[in-house]
Amino acid sequence: MNKKERVFVETVKKYYLENGRHGLMWRKTKNPYRILLSEVMLQQTQVDRVVPKYKAFLIEFPTWKHLADASLGSVLKQWQGLGYNRRAKMLHNCAKEVIDTYKGRYPRTHEESLKLPGVGPYTAGAVQAFAFNRPIAIIETNIRTVYIHHFFTNDTDVSDAALVRLIESTLDTENPREWYWALMDYGSFLKKEHKSLNSKSKHYTKQSTFSGSDRQIRGAIVRTLAEAERPLSRMVLLKKLSYFEDIRVDSQLEKLEKEGMVTKTKQSYHLPV
Repeated sequence: MNKKERVFVETVKKYYLENGRHGLMWRKTKNPYRILLSEVMLQQTQVDRVVPKYKAFLIEFPTWKHLADASLGSVLKQWQGLGYNRRAKMLHNCAKEVIDTYKGRYPRTHEESLKLPGVGPYTAGAVQAFAFNRPIAIIETNIRTVYIHHFFTNDTDVSDAALVRLIESTLDTENPREWYWALMDYGSFLKKEHKSLNSKSKHYTKQSTFSGSDRQIRGAIVRTLAEAERPLSRMVLLKKLSYFEDIRVDSQLEKLEKEGMVTKTKQSYHLPV
């Protein structure tokens, strides 16, 4: 580690010591299930929104087994308020895989965990770091922000490969768990102070507008069915979603049914049971 990297490490640790979010529930556990749940919930969702949903979800589904045994419909109902309902389905499938293939024990290697439904490189690495304190290089938006800010001030089109080399050289191999917490908290701060940092990343993609999007329609369909006390006919569903064009609701309803997110029984729609 060179001098610049040592100063960088000291800066990050100092920020975390003075301003870190030390009270977050998922930082007080080494349980892989709880950590994976937090990571999935935190994808594209702010911490303040996640905290109450995380607590409520764990009350309803406290273990892999509880989640695996539940219906997808009940999981989707509990997920409402977080958006991106595919994450709930992925988590549900992941729990089934952990129970069926790994006998309820989360895979202990990064390679094995990558085989789980919907678990990509970052999520797999995050669970290894936070649950098992393994020194594995991981990268996500806040971590990316920190390294770009300190090492690529005047650059654009910064690749993750370039960042990973720095992440590996500055990684705290004795306590990677806390080091990544520090990076994430510091990165969250920097994103508020310097809003354009992540646009320097080669992998940056501007988020599409939510209002009026297919994603908004999909979410509205699932939410409406989650709130309904009984299955809804197509006509009733269209009436409840009348602020969208019928043809677009029908299109997304068909896709949700094919994906197993919505079930059609006779002429009515409901969440999977």
